[in-house]
Amino acid sequence: MHEMSICQALMDQVERIASEKGASLVDKIVLSIGPLAGVEPELLSRAYEISRAGTVAENAELEIETGPIVVECRSCGASGEAQVSRLVCPSCDDWQVNLTQGDELLLLRLEVSGISDSSKAGN
Repeated sequence: MHEMSICQALMDQVERIASEKGASLVDKIVLSIGPLAGVEPELLSRAYEISRAGTVAENAELEIETGPIVVECRSCGASGEAQVSRLVCPSCDDWQVNLTQGDELLLLRLEVSGISDSSKAGN
């Protein structure tokens, strides 16, 4: 399950960001996972339960947002939503499209607490 390695990399990134901000706790992690990212949100949530142990995010809530698949047509120039099983232009039905949204895995936001006074002065 590659979701475990994704969570381990996420925890490394979360630890680094928390350290840079002088935060001792992460309260919430918000991710965006596109339908074509190749990541199963349910499996990622399960892997997260294991990966967060012993980190600053040990008690953090994981929120996963999903968005649409958006394509841009190379034939007519239209842009719009498409379906996982039907990646065609929503305007002219041409299959020659560029994917502009839907394959991302992004860390959108961290909510942190326990920021030291010295860190607040520097930021």
